Amino acid sequence: MHNLHTDIQQRWVDDVNGLRMHVLQAGDPGNPCMLLLHGFPELAYSWRKVMVPLAQAGYFVLAPDLRGYGQTTGWDNSYTGNVASFGMLNLVQDCVALLDRVDVKRVACVVGHDFGSPLAAWCGLVRNDLFDSLVLMSAPFGGPPAVHRRGHDSIHDKLAALPEPRKHYQWYYSTATAEADLLGAPEGLHNFLRAYYHMKSADWAANQPQPLGGWRAEELARLPDYYVMPLGQTMPEAVAPALPEKSVSCTWLTDAELDVYVQAYRHSGFQGGLNWYRCSTDPDLAAPLRTFAGARLTLPTLFIAGQADWGIHQTPGSLQRMQERVCTAYAGTHVLPGAGHWVQQEQPEAVVTSILDFLAA
Repeated sequence: MHNLHTDIQQRWVDDVNGLRMHVLQAGDPGNPCMLLLHGFPELAYSWRKVMVPLAQAGYFVLAPDLRGYGQTTGWDNSYTGNVASFGMLNLVQDCVALLDRVDVKRVACVVGHDFGSPLAAWCGLVRNDLFDSLVLMSAPFGGPPAVHRRGHDSIHDKLAALPEPRKHYQWYYSTATAEADLLGAPEGLHNFLRAYYHMKSADWAANQPQPLGGWRAEELARLPDYYVMPLGQTMPEAVAPALPEKSVSCTWLTDAELDVYVQAYRHSGFQGGLNWYRCSTDPDLAAPLRTFAGARLTLPTLFIAGQADWGIHQTPGSLQRMQERVCTAYAGTHVLPGAGHWVQQEQPEAVVTSILDFLAA
């Protein structure tokens, strides 16, 4: 695997809640454990730049390819298959089972980025006996869904009725055609992923995020096309204008590093990761989470995001709810300059410093 530090080992762990899980690890297994949970469209590899510094600081660092991703196997990769297995509580069970299989009794800190952020939050919410602290990155956790859903479904007709008709990416990712759209990107998988990662990074000058005024179509339409897409476009079409010129070198994600993702998704497809979105957007699949409506996170919690990341604001009000209502031991919000959405890849040193300072405190 390209650009993997010699102090990072690969291993495969069998019988993890039905999976054979591919895991990257660094550090002494006798040290306090730190569990790193990636998002979409990413891999355990996304943590490569922070694992060794965290291990050198005295932690046993584990970063798995989560259910639906990379070299982890045993999951259903069809659109019509066992979608419920990608539900959040089963993903928590994946994490708990992995820790059991590698004989970790407690986790000093679980760190989640992007879709891994709510997964980390749910780990802390339902198993606060196992996890000691949380670092959530790029996606604020606004708490468990309410017992009565409030109007998210009605937004789609209103987005489609805008003067420039739009659609929300999470519901697009939940469609039966999304995987074929991504794999069959007209510009090829390499260029699609390059454009997608570039457009959501600090390198794309148009990323100037601001809070939104509410879950209303005209407010959501202020989000870039990778979040609220042109109605008639696929995701590759939406991000294609952001593909950088070949002469533009990307220091935080070289072509060789990007190729790790390209080969992984060419092999495994995207449907596993997309099924996480389906479990979030389908009210029936999300129903088990409503059991926890009103529950609060009691573990010490830090939030880290890039200054150029619209993801902080994509669900209006969630950052404020996390800070003021959901977390009872909130340790602060660190917004890092020079980073967009891929914060631990764009600014790894600052991420490591934020995590270690939080844990030292």
